[in-house]
Amino acid sequence: MELSRKLVCEFLGTAALVATVVGTGILAQKVGDGNVAVSVMAVAVATGCVLTAIILSFGSISCHLNPIVTLMSAIRRDISWSAVAPFILTQIIGGIVGTLAANLMFDLPFVSISAQARTGTGQWLGEFIATFGLIGVIIGCGRSTPSALPAAIGCYICGAIWFTSSTCFANPAVTIARIFTDTLTGIRPSDVVPFILSQLAGAAAALALFGWLFDSNSKEQEKAIIERLEKELVAPR
Repeated sequence: MELSRKLVCEFLGTAALVATVVGTGILAQKVGDGNVAVSVMAVAVATGCVLTAIILSFGSISCHLNPIVTLMSAIRRDISWSAVAPFILTQIIGGIVGTLAANLMFDLPFVSISAQARTGTGQWLGEFIATFGLIGVIIGCGRSTPSALPAAIGCYICGAIWFTSSTCFANPAVTIARIFTDTLTGIRPSDVVPFILSQLAGAAAALALFGWLFDSNSKEQEKAIIERLEKELVAPR
């Protein structure tokens, strides 16, 4: 039952996230008369806000919404490896459902395979950096200021959509889901694998660096707490 509840949250959260990205992109293109800058701004703000709301809503149960976050959690032993495959499959299905829902909301074909080209070393580097930063924020803010983590993730994604050349997919489930919309936010099927490989590389680099950085800091904090407790125990009463 506990796993079922977590999977439902992963499905709903990922579906809502992708529906936000795709739906906002479609609407912004319409109301902005095709102005790309307006569309990117709209997608960035809407995605950051909705992502923050999703994490605040589902965070007490489960809110990875991203296969990379699930893999990171398993590596760091926050979840069991047996839960990884169900989580990732659910996230991918949820993302695809979110894309199809956005298509239907705006009276577009239920399924339309994207022709939007997203390729080249610049975009692959953008995905590496976007994912590196996301994992860094999750580890760093999660250790330093856990209560601010939902807002930190939302703000980072909002900013990274603007400052990365790839507009910050940073999520294999989202990347796969966006194949199924031939709109501004889509991605050609042939461009998906390099994107995901770049995301995995960025995540691995971030996990190594920030894991070392904050685990070291954690050990120092634990040592200081132990020393303080020892002093209190031996202090004269």
